[in-house]
Amino acid sequence: MKTNKYVSELKNKTVAELNNELVAAKKELFNLRFQNATNQLDNTGRIKEVRKNIARIQTVITEKANVAE
Repeated sequence: MKTNKYVSELKNKTVAELNNELVAAKKELFNLRFQNATNQLDNTGRIKEVRKNIARIQTVITEKANVAE
């Protein structure tokens, strides 16, 4: 249920807001990978969650682009 709510929130945002969120998620993923490489990351499951969120954001962006055409 949590992901359905997140996806519905993404669908209500504009493409510019989605792009900003995508950039933020990619920065977070980079930081998590860096922490993992230096053995500072406690919750390694967060990497998987952020990767899936990036995919969700990209999917919504693609859907909005297809609708605009």
